Amino acid sequence: MSRERIKRELPPVQEHIDKLRKVVEDGNYYGALQMYKSISARYVTAQRFSEALDILFSGACIELEHGLVNCGADLALLFVDTLVKAKSPCNDETLDRIRCMFKLFPRVPVPPHLVDVSDDEDVQNLQESLGEARSRVENLTSFLRAAIKWSAEFGGPSTGYPELHAMLADYLYTECPELDMVRISRHYVRAEDPEKFASMLINFMGRCYPGEDDLAIARAVLMYLSMGNMKDANFMMDEIKRQAETKNPELSESDLIRFISYLLETLQRDALPLFNMLRVKFKSCIDREPLLNELLDEIAERFFGVQRKNPLQGMFGDIFKMMG
Repeated sequence: MSRERIKRELPPVQEHIDKLRKVVEDGNYYGALQMYKSISARYVTAQRFSEALDILFSGACIELEHGLVNCGADLALLFVDTLVKAKSPCNDETLDRIRCMFKLFPRVPVPPHLVDVSDDEDVQNLQESLGEARSRVENLTSFLRAAIKWSAEFGGPSTGYPELHAMLADYLYTECPELDMVRISRHYVRAEDPEKFASMLINFMGRCYPGEDDLAIARAVLMYLSMGNMKDANFMMDEIKRQAETKNPELSESDLIRFISYLLETLQRDALPLFNMLRVKFKSCIDREPLLNELLDEIAERFFGVQRKNPLQGMFGDIFKMMG
């Protein structure tokens, strides 16, 4: 059948939306998912992308409203794939739809890990809850990563639309059973909201293991600096110090925090010898995490023109950061 004939034979999209809503409400969730996919594909084939997007958006919202996270996420991801096929620009209307779908992803408190290990039912319930939480996070992450990539390719900033990074970072921090602060921080530094990022780190300081707090702060500041963002790096450090005065006064005594404070002062002037001297003096605390040295290499290149030993390191690093 020719594309033009398909275009003529496709009915008004609202008919499908109403029909499929009823299928979901009748409880045939999996059947509805397959129908959403097949019907939207016909509109895509006919290059009626706007109508395909209407169907997929409606389907994702309805499935998520009914608690079908896997089905809703599947359609949300297909929505973004269709944006790419249509070469749809990153604009407020489409971002509003992405925001709407994001808000429908459930936020379910994960029970504390401290359970009676002698009670098989408690252990099983905890394992099930953790598995469901990981699945929700994976689904949401796939959707927003695709949206970030789409926004970067079709009119947004080259690193992706900041609010999308903020949404993903927030969900990862509040919903993921195993916190990956490196991954969370990589999105927050691209979210253009250092105040919110600082608040998250202050919250993290109250729940992390000893020795993780200064590392998380140093990592965040160095990530900003590796992007050439001195303003937000300084804001982050000032805000953390201000709030830590009462909540965690011993933080300022950390060697790593002292190093970061000296580094911020050094980068305000052309002082490569001092930069190198600081790296040697504070080597033991910098070596606590290999990523810190990688970020310092990027900072040396950006601020002082020092070429890295492996010129591909930065290029591949940027690719992996976008993937995260």
